[in-house]
Amino acid sequence: MPSWDLRSVFFFKNFGGFSQSKARMRGTQLGSHTVRSHGMTVAMTHLHDWLILILLLAIVVILNAIHPFYRFIGKDMMTDLKYPLKSNTVPIWAVPVYAVLLPIVVFLLVYFRRKDVYDLHHAILGLLFSVLITAVITDAIKDAVGRPRPDFFWRCFPDGKEVYDKWGDVVCHGDKNVVKEGHKSFPSGHTSWSFSGLTFLSLYLSGKIQVFDRRGHVAKLCLVLLPLLLASLVAISRVDDYWHHWQDVFAGGLIGLVVAALCYLQFFPPPYHVQGWATYAYFRVLEESQRTSQAANTVNANVNNTHSAEVQVESQQNERNHHAFMGISLSGDSGPTVEDLESGRR
Repeated sequence: MPSWDLRSVFFFKNFGGFSQSKARMRGTQLGSHTVRSHGMTVAMTHLHDWLILILLLAIVVILNAIHPFYRFIGKDMMTDLKYPLKSNTVPIWAVPVYAVLLPIVVFLLVYFRRKDVYDLHHAILGLLFSVLITAVITDAIKDAVGRPRPDFFWRCFPDGKEVYDKWGDVVCHGDKNVVKEGHKSFPSGHTSWSFSGLTFLSLYLSGKIQVFDRRGHVAKLCLVLLPLLLASLVAISRVDDYWHHWQDVFAGGLIGLVVAALCYLQFFPPPYHVQGWATYAYFRVLEESQRTSQAANTVNANVNNTHSAEVQVESQQNERNHHAFMGISLSGDSGPTVEDLESGRR
């Protein structure tokens, strides 16, 4: 085979291998890991995390079932606890809707655009951890402190007739469940849940739209502040409804903020980081894919070099054989002539 044919074959072979590796890297960069292809693998990798979530949920149920600490409440203390008993402006069922379901909807919208199962899985897992850890901390403190709500008087004495024991402590004759709920003022559960879920959403959006890219787009900042504004309005409603003191709301908001930030940073880089738009897992997979591609290219290059060396050796051997053959032919043609000359001389 001519040498130029061999070179062309090896060139197209190398080019094909390079194109395939580049396509694999491009597929990884575009988020080729979908729920259908890698969803079960990712979920099984974090199986223990999902089991811990179930445990946290069970703890929340237990903390809500047990009785909080019934602290001493004397007659003089009732002066600040006679606010009217009102219904909730934000009902309890609405909290999971805007603090959990709303962020998950945003995560799904991002997934449909990027097709990155790591982003979807870790965002949902981090959100649930944020909310449930906040709930455990909040409910545990509620039960341990047992602070009365601002409307405790009407919970304890719905008819307005005060009754105290010989030590001056209240003797409530209201509905037991209403009285029990009246001892769970500190900290605010509505507020902590709201800030845990919506702060996580705010951090998520900050990373996705790269708010802190040093380009001064204040419109991005306004967008990510909307969830925090919603959480703040919920917190204010708890004071307006006389279900919480301002200290309860402040503590609840602080707990939600801190837990959400810690849970978010377990899965995502800080929003101001240059890689803050994706998960740690995404960049690990991308790095592994690049290393695999580089190793494959190195192996292909070594194989191609070996083949090239073999072809070169074979070409040199063929050339030597060709010259040797030509030498034999020449010697065969000249032999009889010399003999004839010698025989003529003789």
